Amino acid sequence: MRMTSEVIDRRAQTFDSQGQPNKTAPSKENIMTDHTAIARRYIDLWNERTASRRRALLSENWTADASYVDPLMQGGGHDGVDAMIAGVQQRFPEFKFKLIGEPNGYGDHLRFSWGLGPDGVDSPIKGTDFAVLRDGRIKSVTGFLDQVPAGA
Repeated sequence: MRMTSEVIDRRAQTFDSQGQPNKTAPSKENIMTDHTAIARRYIDLWNERTASRRRALLSENWTADASYVDPLMQGGGHDGVDAMIAGVQQRFPEFKFKLIGEPNGYGDHLRFSWGLGPDGVDSPIKGTDFAVLRDGRIKSVTGFLDQVPAGA
């Protein structure tokens, strides 16, 4: 259908302040790559066991006023998020996070799924996180737990 493709193409465009098409806007491929890179850095942060490197990752990739919330915990600012991650690592010392599927997003919004478990097996704990970005850095994360075994 020609009409449908015109609507889809038109919605994908961005416009400058005078309402003209923005020819310098990032391409769809660049936006997806950026979202994928942000999600991978997020997973790297959760897997980083050295406190000083974890703090450096937080400073590089999260805003100073960033927040995280899920059904089990919450943290604010770099100190709160770092303490939360350290707590998860202490509770599950042999587990690592990994991305499940491909992250996706639009603009300053990002969605991705993850698994938490031992290497080499299907993750017993799974979730989906939604992030809001500011200038390419994580501003807030709302996490949902999709699969949690009893006693975890």
